[in-house]
Amino acid sequence: MDVYFPHRYVAQADLEEADGIPKGKYEIGLGQERMSFVGDREDVNSIMMTAVSSLLTKFGIAPEQIGRLEVGTETLIDKSKSAKTHLMDLLGGNTNVEGCTSLNACYGGTAALLNSVAWVESSAWDGRYALVVCGDIAVYEKGPARPTGGCGAVAMLIGPDSPLPISAKRYTHAEHAYDFYKPNLESEYAMVDGHLSNMIYLRSLDVTYNGLLEVMGERSSACFDFLLFHSPYNKLVSKAVGRCLYNDFVRSEDEVDKDLAEALAPWKPDLVPPSSTYADRGLDKALKQASAASYKEKCAPGAYLSKQIGNSYTGALYVNLAALLHTQRGGLEGKSAFCFSYGSGAVATTFSIAARAPTASGSAFTCEAIADALDLNARLSQRQAATPEEFATALTLRETTHSLAPYTPSDPLELVSPGAYYIEGIDERHHRTYRQRPH
Repeated sequence: MDVYFPHRYVAQADLEEADGIPKGKYEIGLGQERMSFVGDREDVNSIMMTAVSSLLTKFGIAPEQIGRLEVGTETLIDKSKSAKTHLMDLLGGNTNVEGCTSLNACYGGTAALLNSVAWVESSAWDGRYALVVCGDIAVYEKGPARPTGGCGAVAMLIGPDSPLPISAKRYTHAEHAYDFYKPNLESEYAMVDGHLSNMIYLRSLDVTYNGLLEVMGERSSACFDFLLFHSPYNKLVSKAVGRCLYNDFVRSEDEVDKDLAEALAPWKPDLVPPSSTYADRGLDKALKQASAASYKEKCAPGAYLSKQIGNSYTGALYVNLAALLHTQRGGLEGKSAFCFSYGSGAVATTFSIAARAPTASGSAFTCEAIADALDLNARLSQRQAATPEEFATALTLRETTHSLAPYTPSDPLELVSPGAYYIEGIDERHHRTYRQRPH
């Protein structure tokens, strides 16, 4: 796998000062440190092209080795033309490639991943790799939701003898809800019911976490070495860790740690129905204290990158997987990771990954090799800090030029990372032309 995030970021502490709000409201209240963003030179196609190009180059994958290309995104440029078709330009003359774009808020990347794994496992598989690409540009209108934005894309190669095999056992929950949706096709901004969205996120976690443990024949989160979650912002992720411990308590009070049982005694399910606890501040406080050690040990190693780039919607869970590879490297082999994917509207799935050493001698696909290729520390250090004013200007530019045609981007190329793809221009028929900035 490989990850792309933009050249520019804004610090959450600087946004706090610019917005005139108490210090720590974003950094501590949201659990975020920096937020990646783009102006008018990059769109969802370009960031995905950059991620794919980088992955194929780093691991020496020829275009003809790809037999399926599937995309997950909710950042739509066109209501009909799949983002996958733009990525085909990177595969040269190889046109025999299955797949298209999956759409359901932040869940599309997981849908694309599971579809691609199923293809490799099927009788239709022809021996080639599947390529999954997921990513988004998360932007919000000015207001309390704006600091929860971000931008990033993840490209993942799917094939046999993988260092990161996905478990056959998983659990899904789907329901109808208007918690986050984008009915206005003339705008990039969503309509958001924040409290409802958080509640459905946690309720979906309850259902799928318990469902996965049931089908696995396990009793608690103790069976997982690491915990990875969809990450709108890190404060919600820390709540998710606590919620897993709460579910362990509800499932079997006698089997959890004594201290946890004592801390959660006022919320025994026969006293307080679990369905009534999503907005229970007392329980939130108790879980925050009870789960602090578990978060540090099992979740923090995978939360490193999303705190630096913000929300990448469909890519968020897999950004955390990349961060886990970065922090654990070869030490991840033999360890398991619980994965929770959520997309508003709503669909959620839990599954697990059990990292391993490939059996093929000299395989280029190892946890250590992926960590080397990601090179996250060096790439994060090369980014450019922007002021809150520059950030606001970039979002205003995107807002005022959204869907314009013809249009020539005005941002200087220096704001695009070397090696990244960018929009050269959009003609009167909305045809977009892309170029790659030289390294």
